[in-house]
Amino acid sequence: MKLKTILMATAAVAIASPAAAEGTLNIYNWSDYIAEDTIQKFEEKTGIKVTYDVFDSNEVLEAKLLAGSSGYDLVVPSASFMARQIQAGVFQKLDKSKLPNIKNLDSAIMGNVAEFDPGNEHGVVYMWGTTGIGYNEEKIAERLGDSAPTDSWALVFDEGNAAKLADCGISMLDAPTEIIPAAMNYLGLDPKSKNAEDFKKAADLLAKVKPHVRYFHSSQYINDLANGDVCVSVGWSGDIFQARDRADEAENGNTISYVIPKEGALSWFDMMVIPADAANVENAHKFLDFLMDAQITADITNYVWYASANIPALELIEQEILDDPGIFPPDDVKEKLWVAPVYEARADRAINREWTRVKTGQ
Repeated sequence: MKLKTILMATAAVAIASPAAAEGTLNIYNWSDYIAEDTIQKFEEKTGIKVTYDVFDSNEVLEAKLLAGSSGYDLVVPSASFMARQIQAGVFQKLDKSKLPNIKNLDSAIMGNVAEFDPGNEHGVVYMWGTTGIGYNEEKIAERLGDSAPTDSWALVFDEGNAAKLADCGISMLDAPTEIIPAAMNYLGLDPKSKNAEDFKKAADLLAKVKPHVRYFHSSQYINDLANGDVCVSVGWSGDIFQARDRADEAENGNTISYVIPKEGALSWFDMMVIPADAANVENAHKFLDFLMDAQITADITNYVWYASANIPALELIEQEILDDPGIFPPDDVKEKLWVAPVYEARADRAINREWTRVKTGQ
């Protein structure tokens, strides 16, 4: 949903709600990543006025956090970025006595993210998903026929395939720590490697297909895929499901599918955390607990089509979503998923240097 719509809705509530004003809350979340009425319901329940801003990459969020004085009370980094930001002292520890609904979270998933946040002291899981391929069934079939490798990274990483799809449009996330490891995985390398030579091999592969890629962007592809302006997008699972829904609603003849490639894919967790310099810590805890309510979590998943870590919410999520292997992957697919490593400064510089080389062609 567009930010303008969210702001209009919250502004209307601020005028109409009978609840007494209880201060403010400033949230910075990914674009298109919350139900239409979540903010409204929270404001009506608490009287807290919410300012809700959006970003579309971990790198943008991290730059704001490391610069200090971001002005936000809640932010949503992916777990691997959160880990190094914790080490930098960017976040404060949660007061779990103020989060009774934290009992709803899947202990196995929280155990997975404890690798990034020991003891789960700083963050709670917001949503999780995978980075895979969204594609337009009709346009792919027209160019590659029935043998199109729609279940493989070869669809975009094979230079011959990419050349044939260039006219209908290929897009990729502007996310080096996601695209380069995917290319490494396709080459048979360990996608969790921090070796600069592995980064280079993946970048060399990407450089070959780059002339056939229309753009690198981390939010534009949702509408473009839905409208038929691109025919293949390497993107986040829920975003591509939103593109599919928009195409279906528009009845524009574009049939959008999402696939976790057979070679494997990145599995990520987005975390809700409170910056160390947050001004409205009490209200941030209230919002966190509100989000972990089973119905609220289910409402978000039913709208954005991302998987939840909330166990009671599963009973309230639409069956179509629960049954979709692109959202809740079966065990055999889970075995091929990887979680992003935490990149130290040297590896981070190396992977970003290779990414710049890919994008600029130099």
